[in-house]
Amino acid sequence: MRTRTWAPYALIAPTLVLMAVFLVYPIGSVVYYSLQRYNVTQPWKNGFAGLDNFKQMLFDDPLFWQSLAFSAKWVVVEVGLQLLLGLVLALIVNETFIGRGMARALVFSPWAVSGVLTTGIWILLLNPSTGIFQQLSQWGIGSPGTSVLGNPDTVFEALVVTELWRGVPFFAILLLADLQSIPKDLYEAASVDGASRWRRFTSVTLPHLKDAIILSTLLRAVWEFNNVDLIYTLTGGGPANQTTTLPLYVARQAVDSHNFGYGSALTVAGFLILLFFSIAYLRLSKFGSRA
Repeated sequence: MRTRTWAPYALIAPTLVLMAVFLVYPIGSVVYYSLQRYNVTQPWKNGFAGLDNFKQMLFDDPLFWQSLAFSAKWVVVEVGLQLLLGLVLALIVNETFIGRGMARALVFSPWAVSGVLTTGIWILLLNPSTGIFQQLSQWGIGSPGTSVLGNPDTVFEALVVTELWRGVPFFAILLLADLQSIPKDLYEAASVDGASRWRRFTSVTLPHLKDAIILSTLLRAVWEFNNVDLIYTLTGGGPANQTTTLPLYVARQAVDSHNFGYGSALTVAGFLILLFFSIAYLRLSKFGSRA
């Protein structure tokens, strides 16, 4: 009996150990350093700081609030557009037509490209001297030397388009998988009852996609909030910190300025924001319920 009681715990013990090493310990370390003054360039000031890092962040650092506001704007715009376009693409490639396999491959291919390679492609496309806008100017559209990434009026839109190219396939893949699990009998019954295509979509398709949409938007929101590689490579957070997200600001403080204490405090703030958002979103959306 004792062996049977302890056997399940023994089987999951290796997983628990790995979680403690790779999850619990890093989180604990970040929380610990957030309460410290730890700057390798100024070791004589290092030591316990208490909540000083958080006070500085909340009351004396306008760039924190600016980066947080941009992060929120970035997540809302990106996730909303990616969900809408991904749903449209999923509905299209779910239909039967000649060349559907090729169409699916083309739709999903950007998701297979690494983040660094994606930014490399778009740096070439948006290059003011050799990119697409230079080509358009030769055709009489626009002016030569247009730099959309260096212009404060167009940089956000350029980043949005670039990330849409990479992020839309994520939604298309997940939603297509869920679309294929919807019983065809439901659509046939709705057609017999005289339901229009739009009514079938709102009454049959969307209710079945509810959990997939909630989960995919939550995952994508967390990923977009933590997006660093694309924005850092394309704009570096500029011009004039206009595209600096909170994770990018953390990287500047911890990696560039070697201020690990303050960078850890910013990380804790971001972690708490994401935790609160995730719990509230799942509760308000009633994820998993049949209602």
